[in-house]
Amino acid sequence: MPKPALRLRLLCVAAALGGLPATAAAPAAPAFRPPVYTVLRAVVPPVIDGRFDDAAWFAAPDVGEFSFPWWKSGRREQTRVKLLWDDEYLYLAALCQDEHITARHTERDGRIPEDDCLEVMLAPNAATPHVYFNIEFNLLGGILDNFRPDGPARPRAPKWDAEGVRIAGSFAGTPNDDTDADQSWQVEVAIPWRNFARVMAATPPAAGTVMHLNLNRHGGRTNPQYSQWSPADTPKPSFHTPDRFGHITLSDRPSPFPTPARAP
Repeated sequence: MPKPALRLRLLCVAAALGGLPATAAAPAAPAFRPPVYTVLRAVVPPVIDGRFDDAAWFAAPDVGEFSFPWWKSGRREQTRVKLLWDDEYLYLAALCQDEHITARHTERDGRIPEDDCLEVMLAPNAATPHVYFNIEFNLLGGILDNFRPDGPARPRAPKWDAEGVRIAGSFAGTPNDDTDADQSWQVEVAIPWRNFARVMAATPPAAGTVMHLNLNRHGGRTNPQYSQWSPADTPKPSFHTPDRFGHITLSDRPSPFPTPARAP
């Protein structure tokens, strides 16, 4: 038992602090902060050949590492993506680590998810973030796409096909042969803005426009990891989470920066 004077002081301190809880409260989970990315404007459109040797790609930063929100086992194979834009297209270049590349399907709206594939989900108007499009593709140019006019909880559009999408891919390894170890596959994509005109605030978009976007990767026969640019918050794999999309801003900064004219 503490002495009366000491006990009185302890009671005063406890009262000043508003009482002492029996156990310390668990710290609150940090609020979700979507990743952000500034899309530079292509001075010269990149050639869609799957090679990434255009000056605009060298000057553009990548979006950052992908997350693995549902990882259980296996090697986490990273993805690096860069974006560019101009009045006609949204451009994408993606380099995907992959020890066992699967690429078989070229049919439209076919079994593309069985292959190693990448998906773009785009809500092109920040004022309607639940209205979004998804375009999924593999390195062969096979496309699976659709439109969600009423968000993820309502049925998708009966039929929607993006028009004029150009895809070129390449790889380092031997696709569809899992007896050896591959290195990577890559795709270069051009998506016309006109496909999103019914939702966009203006077509073509203006510099300063903010859109919500996510990038998802999955598929393949061996080590089929799920990964995303902006991680979802669902207990099981689900990419249709527009509240968790990242935010992109179309910039008027050119890529590459113009070379200053030399004095004669």
